[in-house]
Amino acid sequence: DVQLQASGGGLVQAGGSLRLSCAASGFTFDDYAIGWFRQAPGKEREGLSCISDIDPSPIYRMSVKDRFTISRDKAKNTVYLQMNNLKPEDTAVYYCATADYSCPTGWDLGYDLRDEYDNWGQGTQVTVSS
Repeated sequence: DVQLQASGGGLVQAGGSLRLSCAASGFTFDDYAIGWFRQAPGKEREGLSCISDIDPSPIYRMSVKDRFTISRDKAKNTVYLQMNNLKPEDTAVYYCATADYSCPTGWDLGYDLRDEYDNWGQGTQVTVSS
């Protein structure tokens, strides 16, 4: 079974940093792209970043590109999301999910893309205090 487990959330003050982890089991990164999403209370789930073996570089939603960095450790089968200079508006439950082979694109063009992803892990709560 393909499974993802997100962790690393917590409470942090504005301006602080967190590193989220997405541990994968039941598959290898060769076959899937891994994306990070978040869902704030009362809002739709939105895509943030994605990484794959096929794409030349990771993709990011423009609104987080300068503060968030996605990376992966193949030996640990884990994808990370380093989040710096956190803001209260980053408060949300963060999720990871798989996409087939390459990262779907179009977040900044208004495309939802949630249907392109599967195997959603349980989320991890990030709370940023002002």
